[in-house]
Amino acid sequence: MNQQIELDRIRGLFLSAPESDATRILAVAGSLCLIAIVLWLVRRRSLREEHTPVWIAISLGLALVSVVPGMLNAITRMIGAWTPSSTLFFLGEVCLVLLCLSFAVRLSKTSGQLKELAQEVAILRAFQDEAADLSPVERSSPLRD
Repeated sequence: MNQQIELDRIRGLFLSAPESDATRILAVAGSLCLIAIVLWLVRRRSLREEHTPVWIAISLGLALVSVVPGMLNAITRMIGAWTPSSTLFFLGEVCLVLLCLSFAVRLSKTSGQLKELAQEVAILRAFQDEAADLSPVERSSPLRD
């Protein structure tokens, strides 16, 4: 019982530790840079528009957590983590897993489309080869169809 009280006191110290202004400024600057990079990549057409809302949401979430001082501590308490840095790490992992899942779904869809396209090209080539083998008289014959 005494050990549990000691652990709760240590966790409370972690959660009540003051956050430095330099860390907050760096976090806000990083999230604003991320927004600017995403918009620049969309403008250059290096990043497709369909991915833009996800990246904007992530960077706005980072900016919100950076600007509102108690939000990260509240999330940390809510999920039962010990430190705000472990909460950020956990949320980062969740975002990465969701992005990987999204890309895996898109890759599966694209590979299916690629297979269908290859089959259609093979059929068209077979028709083209068949048409090339016919004599000019046979090609113009109305009975061929």
